[in-house]
Amino acid sequence: MERPSVRFDHLEKMTDDTGILEHGLGSIPRRNEGYSTDDQARALWVCLEWSGSCGKEDQKRLERLAETYIAFLLWAQKEDGHFHNNFAYDRSKEPETPSDDCLGRCLWACARAMAAKPAPSFAFAAESIFRKALGQAHHMRYPRGWAYALAAFGLLQRSGYDVDLTNRIRETAERLAGLYHRHSAPDWSWYEPEITYSNALLPWGMLWAHEILKRTDLLDIALRSLDFLIGLSQNDAGQIRPIGSKGWCRPGDRALWDQQPIDVMKLALAAAKAYELTKTPKYESIVTKCRDWFYGGNDLGAPMVREKDGSCCDGLNADGPNVNCGAEAVVSYLLTEAIYKKTINQQA
Repeated sequence: MERPSVRFDHLEKMTDDTGILEHGLGSIPRRNEGYSTDDQARALWVCLEWSGSCGKEDQKRLERLAETYIAFLLWAQKEDGHFHNNFAYDRSKEPETPSDDCLGRCLWACARAMAAKPAPSFAFAAESIFRKALGQAHHMRYPRGWAYALAAFGLLQRSGYDVDLTNRIRETAERLAGLYHRHSAPDWSWYEPEITYSNALLPWGMLWAHEILKRTDLLDIALRSLDFLIGLSQNDAGQIRPIGSKGWCRPGDRALWDQQPIDVMKLALAAAKAYELTKTPKYESIVTKCRDWFYGGNDLGAPMVREKDGSCCDGLNADGPNVNCGAEAVVSYLLTEAIYKKTINQQA
């Protein structure tokens, strides 16, 4: 299916000299909402995924934006290696408790930067942040942080990083597998008693663990859980219907609305990894369907993307798209496009 060319205008508009702003009112940045380190890590990932596969002018824009985002990570990192996540527009820190998800996202973004082998100064910054954060990974207690860590460690191990991360991968995979065995049942192939947000990260992390450790038990858990999630994430027409954030999903009860672009992107991410490792066509098909969701292949037939600037609506509700276009939505759209492009190129 033909789609418009990807545009980075909204990503750039949402970004000032500090970083990408978290929220928008329509497509206008809401400065009073400030910044999150989460969004900087995601936006850095966007720049890295599209580097080398866009025109010269866009390449220059993305390189400039990437420097802004990694500078934010460097600034947000605390002395103990963790990251402060939420900042006001005046750059002051907002009260919070440390977030495993934020730590995991930053580990992944820096690992992705290191594996891309960028300019020496950029690579040095990414590795400095990563090494400082590495010690905190031992203290993670939540599965989405573990999944990001598995992907980060797996990518670096595959890329020939000079620190052997095999034991880290094994230990973290065992934790995640333990959750799966604790909560799964014949009719519930999942790691938790409910399915909430960024769900496909969990099988994605297990797929990375299998790639490095070559353990079929981890692959079995990854594919069983991914297939279970895919089964819950399609409507009767076979279109993508991510778990709604207004109520989540428990056995026998599933929320339909406030569908989030980031959940669609994460499903594409996990399906693309499954396709990379297994070459099973159904996973490639899911990646395509995830991309289609942004262009109207969803419950309402509603386009989520504004072609003129590359902005993306924050969510899909029963009465239509949420017209606000924040950071999380635009990076989710741009990453889904990059994931789709990479997956299709595997067929060539």
